[in-house]
Amino acid sequence: QILRLQLKMLNQVSLVKYNTPTLVSTTGDKKGKKKGAQTEQKKTTQTEDILNSILPPREWTEDGQLWVQYVSSTPATRLEVINLQEQLDNQLQQRQARETGICPVREELYSQCFDELIRQITINCAERGLLLLRVRDEARMRISAYETLYESSIAYGIRKALMAEQRKMELESKINDLKTSRRDLEAQVENLKETIENRQARALEKRQAEEKAHAEEVERIQKTNEQMKATLETMLSAPKK
Repeated sequence: QILRLQLKMLNQVSLVKYNTPTLVSTTGDKKGKKKGAQTEQKKTTQTEDILNSILPPREWTEDGQLWVQYVSSTPATRLEVINLQEQLDNQLQQRQARETGICPVREELYSQCFDELIRQITINCAERGLLLLRVRDEARMRISAYETLYESSIAYGIRKALMAEQRKMELESKINDLKTSRRDLEAQVENLKETIENRQARALEKRQAEEKAHAEEVERIQKTNEQMKATLETMLSAPKK
């Protein structure tokens, strides 16, 4: 049973220092649970009550038995603070936390380290620990607000990107339609140019033919006029009998 508890504690590795798990009751033994809770309540001091309110005890059920593990109320020594720093560095390395950027692993480990520092300070000065608790809660609330803002900005950016992509597709479709319309209009222009050139050529040929016919008619009339003039002069110049 002790080996199982040790394995259970290893699975719940935390930088916060906890006491040895205690058996509260077995499942279904409500009287024993109540009695055990009253006994624990008598033993707790004001500092332990503050610690339990700041860092609630961990509870789990195993083989039908309810186990509780309270946070330690033992003051920390200078060596334990140094060990805490080493444990933090080791956990960051073992869990491959990223050094920069958003990293849930690094955030969790530093949060546990801060909780352990709050525990150590609360034991020496409860008021200072409660003040640090307010600082911790404010920091968490601010981080949560930043995360919400970041997620909303990401969602807004995705919506804008989708709208831009849709708008781009619409514009590309419109551009293709305009290109097709331009090709059709260019074909119409070419046809009209060809028609105009053909009509101008026919008009030129017709005008030239008319001018030629007119010139021939003028020449014929002039010849006729010359002939009639010569005849008339001949008739006038003839002697009278």
